[in-house]
Amino acid sequence: MERLREYFQLESVALLGHSWGGLLAMEYAIRCPQRVSHLILMNSAPASYDTYLLLRQERRKRAAHIVGELDEITASSKYQEGDLESDAKYNRIHFATSLRKPEQLDQLVKSLRLNVTAAGIVKARAIEDWLMRETWLSSEYDLLPKLKELDMPALVIHGDYDVIPIEVATGIAAAIPGARLVVLPETGHFAYLESPDQVRKEINDFFRAG
Repeated sequence: MERLREYFQLESVALLGHSWGGLLAMEYAIRCPQRVSHLILMNSAPASYDTYLLLRQERRKRAAHIVGELDEITASSKYQEGDLESDAKYNRIHFATSLRKPEQLDQLVKSLRLNVTAAGIVKARAIEDWLMRETWLSSEYDLLPKLKELDMPALVIHGDYDVIPIEVATGIAAAIPGARLVVLPETGHFAYLESPDQVRKEINDFFRAG
């Protein structure tokens, strides 16, 4: 991210991170606070090991009825090789529990398949595994104390139906001085897809406030 900023010769950036991208955005803001003018965290992933455990519990509860189906897919050689159809089938089942409106599932899965290749899928999974080892799989992982040192304007957007528990968002918002927390009604894990008008309004208001 820092190399990208340098490439475009930007003094600072307004940074928005969704889901796992929220975790990366927080890491960047902590390491390069002078380079972040505004921080927006949307449906952000947990910032600590303890809150990750809350997410894992919620996932298990929501996915209890589909665990067997998902295990069958992931055990197949096609899935492990990055087969696009197997990956799409997995995503369709997995993300169905993350959306408040099931009719948006096709749109979501389609967006995840843009410019995707089997090799890219396998590489992305390897990166995800590495990132997990560097963060949530360590009981010592905790960004919350470091978030208290940030001083840029921050907006935390969450959905009331998000698979990520509301405690994750409230904890992050409480840690960042002056951060504003917005919980959108009838919204799951993909606020930009499920509640685009509300998301646009909150972001516009955030920038107008400075």
